[in-house]
Amino acid sequence: MKILFVVSEVEDLAKTGGLADVAKSLPIALKALGHDVRIVKPYYKQLAEKFKLGNVADEQLLRAGDKEYRFNIKRLELETVPVYCVDYPDYFHRAGLYSDGYEAFGDNAERFAFFSMAALRTAQAMDFQPDVVHCNDWHTSLCPYFIKRDDSGFFARCRTLLTIHNGAYQGVHRFADISFLRPHAELAAQIDSQGNLNFLKMGIQYADKINAVSPNYARELLTPLGSHSLYHDFQHRANDVSGILNGCDYQQWDPGSDKFLPAHYTGEALQGKALCKQTLQQEAGLPEKANVPLIGMLCRLTEQKGFGYLLPVLNQLLQHNVQILVIGTGDPVISDVLQFNAAQFPDKLVFRNDFSTRMAHLLEAGSDFFLMPSLFEPCGLNQMYSLAYGTIPIVRAVGGLRDTVLDLQMLPEQATGFMFEAPDSSALLNCVRRAMLFYHEYPDRFVQMQKRAMRQKFTWYDAALNYQALYQHCLPMDS
Repeated sequence: MKILFVVSEVEDLAKTGGLADVAKSLPIALKALGHDVRIVKPYYKQLAEKFKLGNVADEQLLRAGDKEYRFNIKRLELETVPVYCVDYPDYFHRAGLYSDGYEAFGDNAERFAFFSMAALRTAQAMDFQPDVVHCNDWHTSLCPYFIKRDDSGFFARCRTLLTIHNGAYQGVHRFADISFLRPHAELAAQIDSQGNLNFLKMGIQYADKINAVSPNYARELLTPLGSHSLYHDFQHRANDVSGILNGCDYQQWDPGSDKFLPAHYTGEALQGKALCKQTLQQEAGLPEKANVPLIGMLCRLTEQKGFGYLLPVLNQLLQHNVQILVIGTGDPVISDVLQFNAAQFPDKLVFRNDFSTRMAHLLEAGSDFFLMPSLFEPCGLNQMYSLAYGTIPIVRAVGGLRDTVLDLQMLPEQATGFMFEAPDSSALLNCVRRAMLFYHEYPDRFVQMQKRAMRQKFTWYDAALNYQALYQHCLPMDS
């Protein structure tokens, strides 16, 4: 099967979040299954400066009304997968991918409308006629629309899949500001009362199939509460919506070989985890107490990550014999509250307003629990890392968290963590208290839970098999 994977960022090349992890790991896993997979992404400034690639085709020309867009195509290899890069310096040779670090670029809609069409033109220039064009999130959600309108015949038998990694980001922009789309008069019917075009909504309407990055998140998208205000759009396509759980890169996240850890350990020999905890306490400036539960939290400081539930009860939580380490950057209001509480309880709470890969790995290994009280969580990766490191997740039962963590109360003999349902602070506080009580009262059972957690595996091989089946379901019956 020929698969064109169109995406705005890729791990090892240009990354801002989990989308990039998927965009690297899934194509590689699909390639291993024998498929011909090609990635198309923008040729960002950081990529151009690092690789300085030559052109692999003649200069390409796209026209939109009286405006011309001339771009080049670069190529590199990501392990076994070819990556084609759309080189249009006016749009992509900037300091950031989507923003300057403070504000989103004002022409993002124009940039990614152009990129969606340029990605398809790239496939034509490379004479790569895909069976499936797999687009991702709002940045490439116009690909299905452009394919439906293509009259060249090149994409006549091609089918499209839109994967939603986070439906809260929809690419809502004023249509009048998108020069590339002005010739498309029929889009007037898609413009809302404020004059905006919703890119994700366009993808939901035109893609042949739609999937989310976990089965439970797919179910949530079909509900009024979980649909990010696109309930009727998802309901209209309900028969074409499904969910496939992301995988975890167990080569990067393996406590038995992790280069960032002071000691290695496995599910059969957990001893090294104690030294990881001691090292984490030392580096965080927490008292070195082996028998005090240490709760780690590593995430962006945003409302989505559940700080609206945590902050109101943080003072109550810190009355217990507990240590909490929070690492992340983002909302300054959240940061201020965390810093205030850390000053009140310096031996119990440490907040680091930064990020480093080494500390991310050490936090996963050295913590006893990992806290993810998310408002919503399409898939989540940190709970998978935590399970792999024998660090028990405390999560809200949403999205992929529900698909990957088994709660002690529900399945005592199979449990790998603790979950709460209600979207409120008291439910979070009760869940954390329940976890700490289990830690203190049942130390042997806690160790068994750690070992059980470390046996869980969510592989990209399994995810790729599921995507392979979904692609087949997309294709015409005679393919």
